[in-house]
Amino acid sequence: MAKRTSFSSRDIGIDLGTANTLVYARGKGVVLDEPSVVAIDTRTGKVLAVGAEARQAVGRTPGTITATRPLKGGVITDFEATEGMLRHFIRAARGGRGRGRSPRVVVCVPSGVTGVERRAVLQTAARAGARDVRLIEEPMAAAIGAGLPVHEARGSMVVDVGGGSTEIAIISLGGIVASRSARVAGDALDTAIASYVEREFAMAVGERTAEEIKMALGADGLVQVRGRDKNTGMPKVVDLTQDEIREAIEPPLRAMVNAVRDTFDDCPPELYGDVMERGIVLTGGGALLHGLDERLVKETGMPVVVADEPLGCVALGTGRCLEEFDKLDAVFAA
Repeated sequence: MAKRTSFSSRDIGIDLGTANTLVYARGKGVVLDEPSVVAIDTRTGKVLAVGAEARQAVGRTPGTITATRPLKGGVITDFEATEGMLRHFIRAARGGRGRGRSPRVVVCVPSGVTGVERRAVLQTAARAGARDVRLIEEPMAAAIGAGLPVHEARGSMVVDVGGGSTEIAIISLGGIVASRSARVAGDALDTAIASYVEREFAMAVGERTAEEIKMALGADGLVQVRGRDKNTGMPKVVDLTQDEIREAIEPPLRAMVNAVRDTFDDCPPELYGDVMERGIVLTGGGALLHGLDERLVKETGMPVVVADEPLGCVALGTGRCLEEFDKLDAVFAA
């Protein structure tokens, strides 16, 4: 009989996202939800701030300090910054305890990551103070967190729209039958909005302003935007209509929708019928984008529902893996 690994109350699950990182502590639930941002002193390489404190510094730092997001498209691009961020989050999730036995950790990764990218996550988490690091693919964690019956011989489909990637999977019998990982998601929408404002109004806006414009989609009336005039360098204010915002985000939104449609190319007919009956479940911060569910209904012909707690589904899924390890052992990525 195969030896089972039991997880203890010290152990944690991490939704390591491009935009935000959520940490689940076994027996406690989600204990941390912070932006995936690190402020670093460029002279010494020292991590000065992490999370919300560092995010406040984005676009406002002096020349000797840089505020960076160490993940892009759901994968690590700055290993040292990610290590410092994870160390801070692991310590915070354990109540500031730096000593004692290191925690076992379950970390989520996009379904499309390479072997090199997987090893980067494993090594970075280990250097940050974790032990016995396990990986789970994000759409599987999202499906578990959303309460989908992943072990049944029936198809379930989840679309997890994060900051850096859109993870799509059709799941049956505890495994992913068909999947797509599109590195276009919430951040791409923000970039498209900033580019549109610059192109149409000759005005520069930061990523936080672009995100606020995206979140205003579906609101009543015009959206007032403040930025810097590209021609004069002076402050400038413009009003965006809802149609202009929709026009701005259409290219990346179309890419996301196409990825969902393409996933059905690899779906067995029997599971296709299951998805038609149960619907597509939307998770992640992008699930809250106004009109996304209706767009997917129109484009796929499938019913679409938004999960009860879309922002926390992936973290909750890692948590369930900690709480029910023996039952969910098979869902860990190889």
